[in-house]
Amino acid sequence: MTPPRQAADFQAFEHIRGDALAALCHEAAALRDAHWGRTITYSRKVFVPLTTLCRDDCGYCVFVKRPGEPGARVMTPGQVMAVVEGGAALGCKEVLFSLGEKPERRYQMARDALATLGHERMTDYLRALCERVLSETGLLPHVNAGTLDDDEIAMLKPVSGSMGMMLESVSKKLCEPGGPHHGCPDKVPVQRLRTLERAGRQGVPFTTGILIGIGETWAERLETLGAINEIHARHGHIQEVIVQNFRAKPGIAMANHPEPDHDDMRRTLAVARLMLAPTISLQAPPNLSPDYLDYVDCGLNDWGGVSPLTIDHINPERAWPHIERLAAGTASKGYQLQERLTVYPRYIAKAARYLDPAVARQVGVMARADGLALRQIQ
Repeated sequence: MTPPRQAADFQAFEHIRGDALAALCHEAAALRDAHWGRTITYSRKVFVPLTTLCRDDCGYCVFVKRPGEPGARVMTPGQVMAVVEGGAALGCKEVLFSLGEKPERRYQMARDALATLGHERMTDYLRALCERVLSETGLLPHVNAGTLDDDEIAMLKPVSGSMGMMLESVSKKLCEPGGPHHGCPDKVPVQRLRTLERAGRQGVPFTTGILIGIGETWAERLETLGAINEIHARHGHIQEVIVQNFRAKPGIAMANHPEPDHDDMRRTLAVARLMLAPTISLQAPPNLSPDYLDYVDCGLNDWGGVSPLTIDHINPERAWPHIERLAAGTASKGYQLQERLTVYPRYIAKAARYLDPAVARQVGVMARADGLALRQIQ
């Protein structure tokens, strides 16, 4: 197996376009084909925004609301289960729990809501809901709760198929005054890197990724990919890496910040495929670019979670493509769209390390012999 390329190999690639970029993408696509074949996967999911309260104030975020603002809330168990059951009726198998980070440490509103529900920490409440989802519906929770301590990871692993947290960037300057992560204690790079390490030590199938175009340099982008790969080399638990492009929106601090262009996404995806271990799935959201099918030519092998029911609460103005349209578009590139579970086949094959026995039993009911989802596109 050819070892992954290093950041130094791509330092001069920041502005390549035309034939040079096409050649880079071709190399990445060939590597993808060698390890992932002619299949592009996706996860049929339902998106549960458990709370829109957060102690961080990222300059690009429309998901987070402050107390008193429209949409500021903590979902009740009844509200959560209604969404989950609606997703189950449409064949969803993943429940993506996405929530603001540690809002109870900042807001009385969050503390009061949790007290009413019988909890002190949002992660305790999250665990209780994951347990209900598993026991009552059989769907697999994917937990995206941001930075986590060792005890939180240990508490959530028995009730989730996988966990995730975008690393976004290791750039410290993004945390300085005027930067998008200023005043965001959970976006300090070392804190996010520690969460990746903790998840690795505990054998959690993990999703992470980079957010490009928020003010990082090309060198810092490469450094971020290298950091992910180094942690994976130690623990083997990074099942997928997302390359996500910043999208400007009205009302955010970065409303007038330039977005990365299409070639920037193409070169970043290709470099990610060449730098990361080939067993790490490479993903990009199909709803954030009208030309997302071009990503297949750059080494992508997964479209991530796509919901037939719920919106993308992180980018609510960007609708998911219909799954049938996604399948047709993928086929036009010469690849077959296949449904996967929130946990990838290679981690299902090592369930004793990566999955709690109860979760492994449910995965066994939902997976084909090859580890992909039993039911395909409906």
